[in-house]
Amino acid sequence: MLERFTEQAINTVAESQEYAIELGSSSVGLEHLLYAIVKEAKGISLRLLKNADITLEKIDDEIRRYVSQSANRFTQIPFNTHYKEILKKSMDLANSSGHQNILYEHLFYALLSDKSSNVARILEGFDFDVYKTKDILSKLVQKKQKKLEHPEGEEKERKNLVDYIYDNSGVAPVFDRAISKLSTSEYEILGTEQIIASILEDKDSSLAKIFEDFGVTPETFDEQLKSISSRNAEYDKKVVFTPKAFVAMNLALQTAKELGSSKILPEHIALGILKSKNGIAYEIFDKLHVDEDELINAIVRPIEKQMPETLVILKLAKEEARRIGKKVVGTEMLLLGIISEGAGIGARVLNKLEITLQDARKIIESQLGYGDDYFDNEILFTKRAKAVLEKAWELAKSKNKERIASEDLLMAITSDSSALAMKVLEQLGVDAVEIKYGILKEIDR
Repeated sequence: MLERFTEQAINTVAESQEYAIELGSSSVGLEHLLYAIVKEAKGISLRLLKNADITLEKIDDEIRRYVSQSANRFTQIPFNTHYKEILKKSMDLANSSGHQNILYEHLFYALLSDKSSNVARILEGFDFDVYKTKDILSKLVQKKQKKLEHPEGEEKERKNLVDYIYDNSGVAPVFDRAISKLSTSEYEILGTEQIIASILEDKDSSLAKIFEDFGVTPETFDEQLKSISSRNAEYDKKVVFTPKAFVAMNLALQTAKELGSSKILPEHIALGILKSKNGIAYEIFDKLHVDEDELINAIVRPIEKQMPETLVILKLAKEEARRIGKKVVGTEMLLLGIISEGAGIGARVLNKLEITLQDARKIIESQLGYGDDYFDNEILFTKRAKAVLEKAWELAKSKNKERIASEDLLMAITSDSSALAMKVLEQLGVDAVEIKYGILKEIDR
């Protein structure tokens, strides 16, 4: 079920677990979910809570009056029955509102509908209108469409993450070993610790040797794992990953694309877990005093030495965004990256169509203007840019290629006529048909 949750909804579930652990609770309940709802609130939901003078500090004080606390700190604790019912109700709400994904708002609405916990009593202590809030949330989920400052604001429907993971031959052996560990334990779901333990089992792999250089071996990892309390059953058995492992897998998938790979490899999974900064495996790395930045660099360095086209293009695209003071990479920056790379099929096709970097830059600058975000190191991708990466990924996989190439990116751009990159190309006198023909001609040479 978690594969349908948006990032904000996953973060809310994970935050409720963290809060329950902090309080020393024996299970995760709806009071913990209420705390997470307040902490993760954004936009209209945040304003509704602020209007009732509900802050994180105040809700924390109220919850502690109703929830028993203990000095015991369990690493993983199960959801109680009421919490599981809210998760199911959130899924039902998503289905009835026509949403593919389960949103934060579905969780919030479902929680406000509960009458069996202390949540209603806690909210009664504030000037909080439950019925008005539910009405607003209901309208939000019926026609929710997040707007971005960047022109490319629409999100393309994504393929199920679990399908991506299991369709990938690059990590099939890792997950086969990881899942087999579940049958010899009390676990029902796959966590980061089983995944890393499985990676370490392949002692001859270059990734396992990198971990060993940082003091992470099967023996040291297993020793630390034994000191952590086992995870009890938390979810329906249909759920494959814990929330923290699911976040890590999402990061692994995105990392694979951004590094130009058409497969998810163990290296991408390891990077996803390190980037998530969460989960049992990450906790063990911390106990083993692993320098995570150095480990990330050690894993990425061999990949960068290969310098796949897409990695170069994405780096150039980010540089183009910084050049005009933007922290957002859209399809137009991907186009500039393809042109700047110069050597790939994509660049050659555009060059033959007399598309120059200077001309493309001029049109893009007139469309976006200049910003002042150049000092910000974090560069974000628009939803359309992510959709282009996803389409390029699928094109590369369909041709059984090891890596995403510039022509895959350019072909993916032509598949979306409303993308800013295509509007730029049209202003330069080129259409999708010419580009596709040029790509096919270059490939056949």
